Amino acid sequence: MKIVDVVCSAGRTGFYFDDQRAIKGGAGHDGVFYVGAPVTEGFRSIRQAGESISVMIVLEDGQVAYGDCAAVQYSGAGGRDPLFLAEDFIPVIEKYIKPTLIGKEADNFRKMAADMEAIQVEGKRLHTAIRYGLSQAILDAVAKATNRMMCEVVADEYGCTVSETPIDIFTQSGDDRYDNSDKMIIKGAQVLPHALINNVQTKLGPQGEKLEEYVAWLRDRILQHRTSEDYLPIFHIDVYGTIGAAFGNDNYKAMADYIEKLGRIAKPFHLRIEGPMDCDVDVPTQMKALAALTAELDARGCDVELVADEWCNTLEDIKLFADNKAGHMVQIKTPDLGGINNTIEAVLYCKEKGIGAYQGGTCNETDRSAQVCVHCAMATQPVQILAKPGMGVDEGFMIVYNEMNRILAMRKAKKNLNK
Repeated sequence: MKIVDVVCSAGRTGFYFDDQRAIKGGAGHDGVFYVGAPVTEGFRSIRQAGESISVMIVLEDGQVAYGDCAAVQYSGAGGRDPLFLAEDFIPVIEKYIKPTLIGKEADNFRKMAADMEAIQVEGKRLHTAIRYGLSQAILDAVAKATNRMMCEVVADEYGCTVSETPIDIFTQSGDDRYDNSDKMIIKGAQVLPHALINNVQTKLGPQGEKLEEYVAWLRDRILQHRTSEDYLPIFHIDVYGTIGAAFGNDNYKAMADYIEKLGRIAKPFHLRIEGPMDCDVDVPTQMKALAALTAELDARGCDVELVADEWCNTLEDIKLFADNKAGHMVQIKTPDLGGINNTIEAVLYCKEKGIGAYQGGTCNETDRSAQVCVHCAMATQPVQILAKPGMGVDEGFMIVYNEMNRILAMRKAKKNLNK
């Protein structure tokens, strides 16, 4: 079935663009605003409204497939592409992408996604956000044109199997790490709370004492309010490199001592620590440091898992971290990889290498990008998937949970029809 038109619309995301370097430098809060001047190129303020672009592909039978271009909250940091603003990039899509799609058959996602990834403008690849949203729309177009679900297209083309059970959902709290944790407990989130530990003085504590107190509080809160002893969620805490900042990025013994202590405090719950250090230099430096800390914890028999995040942004980065056991799990931050074809390949590669695949993303996405990501996850079966967008817990959890259960229900109904 042929593509007859491509239409774009500007949109808002479920969160904000935040200047990570300015925040790490000590920017203060004034309500939801950050105080001070931005330091990352392209930012008008430290926090500004997140933007998206909906790409709508019109098929010759009148069906409309769509995906949303979006970039991560901390755009322009950790080696990522620059700030993504709709007014700057809608013209790029209309000038360089729309003419290449009109008239094409929507019959093979993998090939169409590869062709899209190869497009260059003035010698550069398309912004990751464009590739992200465009590939979502292409997947939806192929699914609609061939009368399949998006997850079924992925499974058919990549030789995997759509899950018959839900994937664990990871919820994130933002700065409201206490009240939002209560919401997670009520909703029965399998992985929680993210916690946004992005400042040594105010959130980690100079010796890590503030995070210790929070982990103890979270442990006791769940034990007090859970409705069943079977509810044993995994603690997954993103520390944004603050453990390395407090104890030394190359002081693996001191970092491991602290992480072991956090693991003991968290019991009976299992603990994951995301981004223990951020070397803020380049990919190889970050990979080697994380691999060394992973090896230190493994040598001690510590069961706390480390999760790679910063400087692990592309499919090539993920393969490098997985090959070198830099972390026990890798966050596959979906917008950073560009086309969702790369997310699919990243999950499958991590599974092949025996490293945990966390299909993540950002609070700064949209309902549509979250829904398409659920289809990718149901086909590739990572360890966990992020509830997104936003930081309110309920909304992101609802979007991901409901889409996942729609897939399960529809596939069950199809099987019953075919009996």
